[in-house]
Amino acid sequence: METFFIYVTTKDKAEARSIGRYLVQSRLAACVNIFEQMNSMYIWQDQFQDDQEAVLIAKTTQQRLPELIEAIKSRHSYDVPCIVSLPIQDGNPSFLQWIAGQVEEKT
Repeated sequence: METFFIYVTTKDKAEARSIGRYLVQSRLAACVNIFEQMNSMYIWQDQFQDDQEAVLIAKTTQQRLPELIEAIKSRHSYDVPCIVSLPIQDGNPSFLQWIAGQVEEKT
């Protein structure tokens, strides 16, 4: 089963923690990592922005990816949140199997 890192920027650590908690408790992500006080520079509405943000990285499978993205969008404060998925090419097989087991949909 293909596994992904999902990279998300948020306005602050509190928002990242709130989204991350929901993703893990809902079994959409096996786990999340949060990095606070990331410096982000970008153009928004024709204005240069130089902001502090928090980054959330979630681990999930391809099967859970669409629902995870929708869950983030519905809980995010930004109009156009940064949510990108990066496929994991290789890694510790036991860890990748653990991710799959954590997010497996129960029937």
